[in-house]
Amino acid sequence: MVDTKPLLPASNSDGSYLTGSRVNILKPIKVYLTIFCGLLAIGLFAALLIGNYWSDNARIHGSLATSTSKRTHPLRPVSRGPAQGVSEKTSGIWAGVSRGPTQGVSEKTNRVRAGVPWNILPEPWNSTMLEWQRTAFHFQPEKNWMNDPNGPLFYNGWYHFFYQYNPNGAVWGDIVWGHAVSKDLINWFHLPLAMVADQWYDKNGVWTGSATILPDGKIVMLYTGSTTEAVQVQNLAFPANHSDPFLIDWVKYHGNPVLVPPPGIYKKDFRDPTTAWLTSEGKWRITIGSKRDKTGISLVYDTKDFINYEMLEGELHAVSGTGMWECVDFFPVSKTEEKGLDTSINGPEVKHVVKVSLDDDRHDYYALGTYHEKNGSWIPDLPEIDVGIGIRYDYGIFYASKTFYDQNKNRRVLWGWIGEGDSEAADMEKGWASLQSIPRTILFDNNTGTNLLQWPVEEIESLRLNSTEFEKVEVKAGSVVPLDVGPGSQLDIIAEFEMDKEALKKATGSNITFSCQTGGGAAKSGALGPFGILVLADESLSEQTPVYFYIAKDSDGDLKTFFCTDLSRSSKAPDVDKQIFGSYVPVLKDENLSLRVLVDHSIVESFAQGGRTVITSRIYPTEAIDGASRVFLFNNATETCVIASVKIWQMDSAFIRPYSDDDDKDDDDRKSSAPCLLLCPINYIVSCVTCLYFIYLVSKLS
Repeated sequence: MVDTKPLLPASNSDGSYLTGSRVNILKPIKVYLTIFCGLLAIGLFAALLIGNYWSDNARIHGSLATSTSKRTHPLRPVSRGPAQGVSEKTSGIWAGVSRGPTQGVSEKTNRVRAGVPWNILPEPWNSTMLEWQRTAFHFQPEKNWMNDPNGPLFYNGWYHFFYQYNPNGAVWGDIVWGHAVSKDLINWFHLPLAMVADQWYDKNGVWTGSATILPDGKIVMLYTGSTTEAVQVQNLAFPANHSDPFLIDWVKYHGNPVLVPPPGIYKKDFRDPTTAWLTSEGKWRITIGSKRDKTGISLVYDTKDFINYEMLEGELHAVSGTGMWECVDFFPVSKTEEKGLDTSINGPEVKHVVKVSLDDDRHDYYALGTYHEKNGSWIPDLPEIDVGIGIRYDYGIFYASKTFYDQNKNRRVLWGWIGEGDSEAADMEKGWASLQSIPRTILFDNNTGTNLLQWPVEEIESLRLNSTEFEKVEVKAGSVVPLDVGPGSQLDIIAEFEMDKEALKKATGSNITFSCQTGGGAAKSGALGPFGILVLADESLSEQTPVYFYIAKDSDGDLKTFFCTDLSRSSKAPDVDKQIFGSYVPVLKDENLSLRVLVDHSIVESFAQGGRTVITSRIYPTEAIDGASRVFLFNNATETCVIASVKIWQMDSAFIRPYSDDDDKDDDDRKSSAPCLLLCPINYIVSCVTCLYFIYLVSKLS
């Protein structure tokens, strides 16, 4: 029978020993239980802290969710007018980054901005400002200089990204191939250098190249090398071990170079081979950029083994007056499906894209047209917007881009090099220069028939944290509206603007031709614009970067929409570029104006009308950083109000760091914090139970 009063004295006549023993045993057990529960609580708390630590530190910069920065005032219209609302244009000239007057690849030239020598770091820069400039979710090396994207591909479960890299400093020079891998195009592991300048045929630089995946799954890499005599030649390389998913080691073909400049082509005007595509005859075909006088050309070669080549007569395409063609890209896009195509696909339901990087003006141009396999030529659909004289991928800082077909998700993905707009002195102080755009998907725009649609890869949305939504906000003419979204350094912004249709009809037309560059910036009022959003702005708007639309009406009553980014008041620093970027964006009947803006510290990528027009900017504020950075809506039009609907996400930081052997063991834990949060408490509970049982056995024996 159970004793209902175990702690009271019991009769000695019917088992005093047992009763006494029960009292003596229960007392230490209660003590042990108390100790156990305390240890368990402490352990659980510690385990949760450890789990949270790993979850929060799985990304380099950490989460913004715990930011304690002061928040802006709640949404409310504030009329400030042109004097305070948006930027007045100042004189600022973007000094194009030379790809090397003697070498033929990108380098930062010595220059003077606003009277400031290139090698002197002026006021007001300090370490806090410079550290803030490093991005949180754009790919860049840990340090030093980076430029062109090279040979991107998906292989054996990993995305591979190679890039032009200077391992010895934050300026162009000593170019080799950096290498990184990712599972999702957002979070990256840095790997050892893929190829270095160690042969006579690439002693002056391992320059831009492309990867081709063969039908048997093997990879060949063609790249340009600059020889000891500064001659540009094409070389072959391949993985040392195709079973290695990381493709760490690369072997250069012993018979390199496989191509040299043909007769009539200058030794420094023959570079950047494309990904190869298969012809109906089973041959592989590539194209290489060059020029004859001032005519940009793309030479065509066929090969069966990537060692021996036959040069086709004529060119893939040529456009007079465009100068040297670099980083030529050639690929198909589907006219019927919203998916990417392998580079070898051809047929009546396909259009082909030719893209070139113009060495003369530092921009990437593309055009749509028809490819004729028999003679290896390509004809543009509309000669008036031919390659080099028509549409650009990006109307900001964006160059030397390259696409690849992602067979993992049936999409074509675009990479682009984003250079700096600051001084070389600032780059050297920071210890790094340049980054890559967020990878973008590319689709044919069936609605216009002349454009491609560029959009950030869907994986970027995995970094979205808390969001704030503003529905149908009236932005009156001449007003600025603050948006309470917290710190503005890492954001994903989607906005749509509805116009007053009566105001559009009543607005007076003009014979003056508008352009973003000469239109006076966001502070210059017009009847139907500018209006949009201010990012990286401080509370007083002394620093601000407007991303905006401007609608121009001509004397015939026709409307034309422009998409612009104004850097003229983006920074108080004297040594940064402050020009105005932008261009015309096609807007179809009954379409509202829409934009998406990715803000990541010193880079702002802006997409209008689903990606028909894109602008990438580098921003270097001195005050609108960290918690002082704000977001505003603005309308500087004089004859219309705008209704804006906006959704803004705070963005987490990507996980970008060197790879180590420990990452093999920890890979599953990095995919989710849940295993860590679960496993740590369970292990601790098992340990505590084992310890308690041991104590119990010891006490029983004693």
